[in-house]
Amino acid sequence: MSLAISPTPLPGLLLLHSIPQRDGRGSFMRLHCAEALAEAGFAMTVRQTNLSTNDRRHTLRGLHWQDAPAAEAKIVRCIAGAIWDVAIDIRPGSPTFRRWHAEELSAANGRALAIPEGFAHGFLTLADACAILYLMGTRYASALARGARYDDPAFGIAWPAAPSVISERDLAFPPFEACA
Repeated sequence: MSLAISPTPLPGLLLLHSIPQRDGRGSFMRLHCAEALAEAGFAMTVRQTNLSTNDRRHTLRGLHWQDAPAAEAKIVRCIAGAIWDVAIDIRPGSPTFRRWHAEELSAANGRALAIPEGFAHGFLTLADACAILYLMGTRYASALARGARYDDPAFGIAWPAAPSVISERDLAFPPFEACA
């Protein structure tokens, strides 16, 4: 019942690998271990759990974050289907400011991203009928919710496909320069 943790090129952003234990009944996987995450430098108390369902392939959600004092740390895991998950360092003064890192997260590969405060987040579904589980370190605060367009040149994200479904809200976000 192992949870392996790997660093990414962005300081503080971690890739989690849940390794299933299989037997004649099926499998069992550890999805979260506060102690192991804290040892890896990601200490977060889960304050809220969210589930996003997405009916169609190439649905895009994001890019989202919350400003202080409600900045969000989160763990994102795809529990049905597959997504291309993106985290962007938007911490002023960070040596990796505006750099992004993406991972394919799927029910099959057992991966998750542990995303620290000060990162924007978004994803593109790679299959129909995707479900994404979020463990959140802060509850949602609508007054502090922010966003930038998925195609903002400030980030230059190389999405694997053009989105076919995206909300009007996400399309209306201002350029990141207006938020920073």
